[in-house]
Amino acid sequence: MFRTLCVVAAIALGVSIAVAQQDPIKERKALMKANGGQAKIGAAMIKGETPFDLAKAHKIFATFEDTATKAPALFPENSTDTATADDPFTASPKIWQNLDDFKARLEKLGTDAKAAAASVKDLDSFKAAFGNIGKNDCGGCHEKYRIKKS
Repeated sequence: MFRTLCVVAAIALGVSIAVAQQDPIKERKALMKANGGQAKIGAAMIKGETPFDLAKAHKIFATFEDTATKAPALFPENSTDTATADDPFTASPKIWQNLDDFKARLEKLGTDAKAAAASVKDLDSFKAAFGNIGKNDCGGCHEKYRIKKS
């Protein structure tokens, strides 16, 4: 019985991976949604709405780094998406016109997130690192490569 359950679980995992690979738009939106959720946690700590938590700070930067690693493969040629009521953002066609720049920005996000995770020790260092990533990495890329539909 245990062996059968393991086989079923392995098959289900394989199917899940194959489906994710077949739907890069869904996968990249999930990554960006995870980033947004972590960014909200970080913003709440900076605003003093929740106490600073070093473990949460490290998770924020780990999430950003994970996105930077996975995202480049999730933007295959002509994989534009559409806005929905739940998600009014779409990937700009400029991504594929400037793919090297886009990928370099993701690489910088990963590098900055890794450095932040290593250097953040308290609220003040978190504010500096989180603000830098938000402004220079996230904001710069979103400004150029994300479209918000009204």
